[in-house]
Amino acid sequence: MRWHKRLFVAGVAGVLALTASACAGGQVRGAGGTPQPRASTGAPAGGQVNDKTFVYAPTHDVVTDWDPATSYSNEIIALSNIYEGLTRYDSQTKQARPLLATSWESSDGGKKWTFTLRQGVKFHSGATMDSASVKKAIERTIDKKGGAAYIWDPVKKIETPDPGTVVFDLEYPAPLDLVAASGYAAWIYDVDAVDADGEKTAGTGPYTVDSWQKGKENELTLKAFDDYWGGWRPEQYKKVTFRVTPEVTTAWQLLQRGEVNFVDRLNPQLFDQARDTQGVQVSETESFQNLLVLFNTAEGPLKDVRIRQALQLAIDYDGLVAALEGSGHRASGLVPPGLLGHAENMQPKQDLARAQQLLAEAGYGPDNPELKLSLTYGNGDDDQKLLVTLLSSALKNLNVTLQAKPMNWSAQWDLGKKRGQDIFVMYWYPDYPDAYSWFLNVFRSNDKPQFNLSYLKNEEVDGLIDKLPELTATDKEAAMDAYEELQRKILQEEAAVAVPYVQTYQRALTSDVQGYVDNPAYPNVVFFYDLKR
Repeated sequence: MRWHKRLFVAGVAGVLALTASACAGGQVRGAGGTPQPRASTGAPAGGQVNDKTFVYAPTHDVVTDWDPATSYSNEIIALSNIYEGLTRYDSQTKQARPLLATSWESSDGGKKWTFTLRQGVKFHSGATMDSASVKKAIERTIDKKGGAAYIWDPVKKIETPDPGTVVFDLEYPAPLDLVAASGYAAWIYDVDAVDADGEKTAGTGPYTVDSWQKGKENELTLKAFDDYWGGWRPEQYKKVTFRVTPEVTTAWQLLQRGEVNFVDRLNPQLFDQARDTQGVQVSETESFQNLLVLFNTAEGPLKDVRIRQALQLAIDYDGLVAALEGSGHRASGLVPPGLLGHAENMQPKQDLARAQQLLAEAGYGPDNPELKLSLTYGNGDDDQKLLVTLLSSALKNLNVTLQAKPMNWSAQWDLGKKRGQDIFVMYWYPDYPDAYSWFLNVFRSNDKPQFNLSYLKNEEVDGLIDKLPELTATDKEAAMDAYEELQRKILQEEAAVAVPYVQTYQRALTSDVQGYVDNPAYPNVVFFYDLKR
């Protein structure tokens, strides 16, 4: 939701998703108590045991958009296994590695990039992937102008000197090897076989769609693409099922019984329990996904910057992170650690006295009329719910009533695009490993908001955002200065957002799964082909 992305969302995701997108479903305690752990079967509920089926238990519906050109939400967890890009980001080396391209080089100061393509790659449609099909896919994504198509903005021209070579001429320098590794809008696909309904897929990835039942518990099942260029080994998972499980305790029970293999997040108590549970393994990874509390700068009471600043100061950042018990850490600015643009000196602090003073200046507070504010957040997300609980309690003492409503992501997003709330809570994570995504997508002026859900319009901010890609490619010190200035303007001068914490990904898997690596560049994605049992 976006999770959110993009979420998340993601996100990641954040969602996160993501999203990645991007957050979660309803919170209702599962029946039957906590079962005792036993050996994993890896079988979908209600079906026969299948040793080659991997079951992922997302908390949210999987697919909102099947088109690889425009997809920009939670379906990243599925589409990343159906489609592939020219490169993929390696979170261990912090560099792009070969995927559909086997090698690449840049020249002309980063304004020309030449990619050599992998030979013998087939699309799911049966067509052969070559330079012409790569060019057509990227140009279609650019023309669609949806999702994360902005990642290709530097591209002036794409040339195909031979079937195995693609040359990009850019308007300005850009890190195209990282752009090509994006979790969205970088997928290469057979343009002539795209199906917006998901009945057939047009990618080169290891999996295709076996079945899709929108709104059902077992929403989506993938099956192995027999002609996948990487080949298949007996120990790999030939089938994958996404079993939507909104309630975290239910997901935990299913994991212990072996009815699911992967849960993308547990609450801190269950995660601690998972560490010591027979038949279960855990994974803990710092993410690029943070939580954003976006304030409606365009209309309503939060049009007054003093009230927005008061809300920033009312959040109990230390208390929230302490209560997260390891699943999140204090944010400093908008950009998480590990990305260019992260600022160490922007950690927010709670200051209720100053918040009360600002509210009084705006005509609200304990000795003034009650202020009522509407807030939406991810249904079933315990971490977001915790934020809302703490913030509601703090604001109540300031004569501010928070009318908070948990919603599923699609409904929350639809309402946000209509400016239907004062405060919008969501996760965000980058489309590729670069902080540009936060600024272009979430805070650049947009008459029809997609993810600019603070509705901020500031020409000076827009100008600084537009300079980021070239600065990042040519002068990282200047880019860092620009990122810091942007964060001061958005967080302090405009007070368009509060950033309570950065997520730590805490996953739980059945112990028979081998080869899992959490990659924060692709929030909540499991690359099933890399696993074995």
